[in-house]
Amino acid sequence: MHTSPHANFDPAELAKFSDLAHRWWDPESEFRPLHQINPLRLAWIDELAALQGKHVLDVGCGGGILSDAMARSGAQVLGIDLATKSLKVAQLHALEAQTPRVSYREVSVEALAAELPASFDVVTCMEMLEHVPDPASIVRACSQLVKPGGWVFFSTLNRNPKSFLFAIVGAEYVLNMLPRGTHEYAKFIRPSELASACRSADLEWLQTRGMEYNPLTRRYWLSADTSVNYLVATQRAA
Repeated sequence: MHTSPHANFDPAELAKFSDLAHRWWDPESEFRPLHQINPLRLAWIDELAALQGKHVLDVGCGGGILSDAMARSGAQVLGIDLATKSLKVAQLHALEAQTPRVSYREVSVEALAAELPASFDVVTCMEMLEHVPDPASIVRACSQLVKPGGWVFFSTLNRNPKSFLFAIVGAEYVLNMLPRGTHEYAKFIRPSELASACRSADLEWLQTRGMEYNPLTRRYWLSADTSVNYLVATQRAA
């Protein structure tokens, strides 16, 4: 994980998700996996961080699937992203669904960290680290944004032969669950690498969960197996 003074986003990645923006809230679209895993990750976050009444930041919120759900669980949520079309979809959905306590901004997490340090009780950054040039910079900014003692949650993809087989070959080419090119294997992140970035950012690594999928039953569940998709709960030093 390197650091860089340059803008921490990949224009091709933003374009990829912007092109699909209108399909974010279609549960049978390319975003079906996100709709399916959302109740699992929401319940896990809520169990640890007790979302009711908390100020929450959702980094890389996309079309707002997790932001919306956290707001409906009683949190005051700000979702941020750099994909303009996805944010417009998130805002439109919040209006149409009359979701309370949720707002969205087009701003980088690093810029927001400079503007609003130590402002949030909970920060989530899900399915994003594997899409940026400098994941460690994102981790550091998330740490700066959360209050001392607050929770920061990440989810990403492990880098090993099994994850290549399952997350790219299986999901994108065999099962057609995701558009081809959604993920780039070289950007996958080993838990040891993410743990190192968290330590450097004063985040204590408290819990990991794996996410598994059965293509026959089309069901997801959380487990102890972090070999492909995994989620991490960390806490900022008080």
